[in-house]
Amino acid sequence: MYKHILKLLILTVSMGIVSTAIAQDTPKRSITKVAGDVYRFQNNFHFSLVVLTNEGVVVVDPINREAASWLKTELATLTDKPVSHLIYSHSHLDHASGGLVYSGSATVIAHANAPEAIDGVKPDVRFDASETLQIGGKTFELTWLGEGHGNDLIAVVVRPENVAFITDAAAPKRLPWRDMGGANLDGWINQIKTIESLDFDIFAPAHGAIGVKADATDARIYMEKLRQAVLTGLKAGKTTDELVAEVMMEDYADWQQYKDWRPLNVQGMANFIMRSGQAN
Repeated sequence: MYKHILKLLILTVSMGIVSTAIAQDTPKRSITKVAGDVYRFQNNFHFSLVVLTNEGVVVVDPINREAASWLKTELATLTDKPVSHLIYSHSHLDHASGGLVYSGSATVIAHANAPEAIDGVKPDVRFDASETLQIGGKTFELTWLGEGHGNDLIAVVVRPENVAFITDAAAPKRLPWRDMGGANLDGWINQIKTIESLDFDIFAPAHGAIGVKADATDARIYMEKLRQAVLTGLKAGKTTDELVAEVMMEDYADWQQYKDWRPLNVQGMANFIMRSGQAN
């Protein structure tokens, strides 16, 4: 009897562990309206843009194969039209994997600097500085942001909703990703300046919460203040560790990821400044 009860207890605990593991592995996915016919698709901490048009659905970034497959199925709840266009914001694979799910029927669009193939997909249309597309009653304004966070990053503004989809260069009240991945941070600041030059009202980022155009300016000011504080410290002979302890960026303590990423932002900025020889 005791052995039987013990087996039942072990089985119950094991089933609980498995259920918890499955729950943890299940991606958080949803489709939410931004404005008009513009939606954001969430896959955990990544977002893509979904626009319903009279011609078909325009998707900006597939994210990954599983996410793209889920979205393709769920779109049937919004429209009976297929995905007619796939636009890549850039070629970094955490946003750009899985395009094969759409590429068979969709026109694929990317910047001229994008690789010949992105996760097995060859773009059908490439552009240089900018491109304006008229698709099913919607206008899509594509703008290359220059070099910084990669060299093929673009912004997508959708009209008449005046929604800008921005990937990685900036997000409303959210610190940049960790140590900023060894990017050219002066170029990154210029990318945000290009975003500020665009005409839009709603800021729909690929990470974080929806915002407004002014949030792009706030993101640039954060980067510039961080750069100045770190540069001043390095020229004074301080080490990266000392700067991590001192450059607190207190004005941004309420921004997303401040606690976890502020030290890494300081490290990344220090590494860039030293690597580019600006601390001499």
